[in-house]
Amino acid sequence: MKIKDIIEEYLPAFERKYSHELLPGQFGALYSMLRCRTADSGEILVECPDCGRRELHPHSCGHRSCPGCQNHEATEWIARRKAKLLPVHYFLVTFTVPSGLRPAAYHNQRVFFEAFFKASSEALRELAADPRHLGGEIGMTGVLHTNSRRLDLHPHIHYIVPAGAIDRKRNLWKRKGGDYLLPHNPLSRLFRGKLLALLKEQAIAFPEELYSVKWNINFEAAGSGEHAVEYLAKYLYRGVIGEKSIIANEDGKVTFQYQDGKTRRMDTRTLPGEDFLMLVVSHVLPKGFRRARDYGFLHGNASRTLKLLQLILQAEVPIGDKSERPFFKCPDCGRQMRIVARGIKDRTYLKGRASPAKTAA
Repeated sequence: MKIKDIIEEYLPAFERKYSHELLPGQFGALYSMLRCRTADSGEILVECPDCGRRELHPHSCGHRSCPGCQNHEATEWIARRKAKLLPVHYFLVTFTVPSGLRPAAYHNQRVFFEAFFKASSEALRELAADPRHLGGEIGMTGVLHTNSRRLDLHPHIHYIVPAGAIDRKRNLWKRKGGDYLLPHNPLSRLFRGKLLALLKEQAIAFPEELYSVKWNINFEAAGSGEHAVEYLAKYLYRGVIGEKSIIANEDGKVTFQYQDGKTRRMDTRTLPGEDFLMLVVSHVLPKGFRRARDYGFLHGNASRTLKLLQLILQAEVPIGDKSERPFFKCPDCGRQMRIVARGIKDRTYLKGRASPAKTAA
């Protein structure tokens, strides 16, 4: 089922019920997905260099919340992150905020999520730098997810962390062995204190009892890190739900399937169409907000340090990690067609044997 068909069907009811509480970016995401791969988004004019055939292909919307867009961008992100992987063991460290902070997160998204990244990354780096633990600088990649498997609001940040640190004074790699990275309770308390202090600075209200409750941080062994990178990319560019997960649209209600986190079994959730749309757009982040970030020796400014580590650890560095975009193939002669113009809305560009293509860009 196509998300744009569901938007088109339930948009009037959705606007009547939720327009007063929507954020501008959420409106924009809906209308981008509605226009995706239609003439309203403009078209791409392609031409075969051999036989001269011309075709128009509808543009994709390119919105990062659209489940049908940015497959190429996701592939490139995975390739760039895999090129930075070291031949060491990895951990997936997940920071989750208590349910009492979820309203504050939703109503102060840009400020809250910036503070979330700052507090969690600093807590990890400070504890790792302690000589009683790793005693050096770690590198990590963090990705913000805002949803649970049922698509409810559930902000959490996953960090892929190599099991080791670099001692910059001696240019020495300090490997961490076993299934233990950092102590849970000290990290939890450090993260809690940092985040609540940052929220207070921004005058964001929260329940006082959050100072005394235990905050959840999960450590999970991630092997070589490759599968963790692919997992984190899953919702990075293509929204919170894939169109294959939407299994029914009947009697004004939409049903989607998801995997239960505890039982690992597939389950379903059914909602009125307008409520389903609200569930989807509630996870649209503010424009320009970076949901994926690198820290330590994985940061873009630390490329020399990363190259040093790759030499020390004898890492195999892929050459040419950029993947090529899919291309249009001429239906007449099979040659790769070239893009002549973008944003076309005048079909007089089509001449002779050419006809509008049904294939989407």
